[in-house]
Amino acid sequence: MAEETGQEKTEEPTAKRLRDAREKGDVPRSKELTTTILLLAAVLAAFIFGAQVVRTMAGMMRSNFMLDQATIADPAQMIIHFVNSMTEGFLSLWGFFLLVLIAAVVGPIALGGWNFSGQALQPKGSRINPLSGIKRMFSLNALTELLKGMAKFLVVGAVAVGVLLWDRPEIASLAKQATSSAMEHALEILIWSFLLMSASMILISVVDVPFQMYSYKKKLKMTLQEVKDEMKNTEGKPEVKGRIRQMQREISQRRMMKEVPEADVVITNPTHYSVAIRYDQSRGNAPFVVAKGADFVALKIREIAEEHDVPLLASPALARALYHATEVGDEVPIGLYKSVAQVLAYVYQLKRYRKRLDEKPEPPDESEIEIPESLRVDPDE
Repeated sequence: MAEETGQEKTEEPTAKRLRDAREKGDVPRSKELTTTILLLAAVLAAFIFGAQVVRTMAGMMRSNFMLDQATIADPAQMIIHFVNSMTEGFLSLWGFFLLVLIAAVVGPIALGGWNFSGQALQPKGSRINPLSGIKRMFSLNALTELLKGMAKFLVVGAVAVGVLLWDRPEIASLAKQATSSAMEHALEILIWSFLLMSASMILISVVDVPFQMYSYKKKLKMTLQEVKDEMKNTEGKPEVKGRIRQMQREISQRRMMKEVPEADVVITNPTHYSVAIRYDQSRGNAPFVVAKGADFVALKIREIAEEHDVPLLASPALARALYHATEVGDEVPIGLYKSVAQVLAYVYQLKRYRKRLDEKPEPPDESEIEIPESLRVDPDE
């Protein structure tokens, strides 16, 4: 993609990109770390079970070299003797095998974690394509692997030479020792030598693990266009999202308009804003907003209110304050309690007048409705 568009891969891989890579079996791995863990596990197993293995093997050698002529001449006896020796040898090595098996499982997943991918098991023609193989042979990754191989050879080789020179007197003294003690001494020399050479691989792993993480992230980096395309595919195109938001607003407005007939009063700007207020003691101690809107929506609220004989009161300052300070369903702010109470008092008097119980009330004058400075909104906002 980067080659086709001419863009550089400068963006960090997204979570989806990383997730898709894992699904394809593409996770960071370090062969050097796996090798190091296996070698150290083998050394640990030798430390724990080595002496017992040597004693078992020594006993097997003694018994095998002490067979009489009759046993050697009898094939059936030799088979039984062979099976017993193999069983005894295997049982003496079970601990060694177990530790190495655990290391063989832990080593590969130490970097990148456990991951099983069916896609990675599918056959691909590129794996057997000679041209693809040649490209891999002369790629930067192949050069890196060559350099790592040379580094391993030099580091481990240098440590091995140093260990042999250091242990040369000990190795020479084995010839003067009894067989059993010489075997145990040889095992001790072998284990310590193997430990030092395995430990040298830690240096290679310390360098390789960060390099593999860096290479993995670099390989999955994305161009800016790829990031945009992914966002479109995962979140939808902007025009589609805009249409969805518009539909959500329409549904919300329809639901809000159904509440207007239940309002006690609609406070208007009177042309730009409309806020429908209702007071219900069962819901709370303060009046609350059942509907609000600006421009076309404000006009629609007023039309519905007139159709259902809901009183309209023109109070531009109060309408602006309520519109900007509340949302549908919110209670009236404390600072506007007195102002809304004046309006509701007028509405209740108006209801009594309609029932011919009182004289026609006068609506509160705009100057009589007090709006706190903190809630006051200028007409041009």
